[in-house]
Amino acid sequence: MKKVISWLIRYVPRKYLQRVSGVGLKVLGLLYHGNIVTCPVCSKSYKKFLPYGRIKPRENALCPNCLSLERHRLMWLYLKEKTPFFNKKLHILHIAPEACFIKRFEKVHGDQYVTADIESPLAKVKMDIHQIPFDANTFDVVLCNHVLEHVNDDIKAMTEINRVLKPGGFAILQVPFYNPVSDVTFEDSTINDKREREKIFGQDDHVRKYGRDYPLRIKRAGLEPIEDPYVNDLQEITRKKFGLVKGEIIYGGRKKVLIL
Repeated sequence: MKKVISWLIRYVPRKYLQRVSGVGLKVLGLLYHGNIVTCPVCSKSYKKFLPYGRIKPRENALCPNCLSLERHRLMWLYLKEKTPFFNKKLHILHIAPEACFIKRFEKVHGDQYVTADIESPLAKVKMDIHQIPFDANTFDVVLCNHVLEHVNDDIKAMTEINRVLKPGGFAILQVPFYNPVSDVTFEDSTINDKREREKIFGQDDHVRKYGRDYPLRIKRAGLEPIEDPYVNDLQEITRKKFGLVKGEIIYGGRKKVLIL
């Protein structure tokens, strides 16, 4: 199972996986019937989640029903417990939207929930994150989960996110970190070999490997950095129930409110 999932996500383009993976995994989920773990996104329970990962698949990672991963389940709980995201209708921009979230977020925010991506078939708007086609001060929230490691200029992309946020609005800006985490983010556009890029950056379609200076990069884009160790505050029994990883920080930024 690990080898099959690893091969699929390593060699089949994401836009095709998004179209066909749902039904097959739901059927596979019947083999994982149980009540040891529960996905907070779709409320389905299993004896464990499916493995997931390109090179060395992680155990207990992927929900067979809604396709949530550890980071998606963490973000769901964070938005629910520490933000007003589910309490009122907000204007949301969701960049590279994940399948597990789309219908559930639309149910809360209706037509004020806008999905956008440069190629994803799931998104309503085709968009380059370096040039977001919306007016300044439009959105209450921007969700941008595991996107910035793929783009040519992450500072420009986050500057655009800052521009379209309303004053006081916030963005979730999760990116991957690979051990050992360096102090400084590493970039080198001259590395073109796919296997070498995978070795250095974690995936062959990544263009940088983030370091501990990530909050400073968020700040350079004009946002007030958010660095919340929310998952560490949860009880271990809760982390195990939802398949969460201790130590995964919620990163994001808040648009400053100008005081005249």
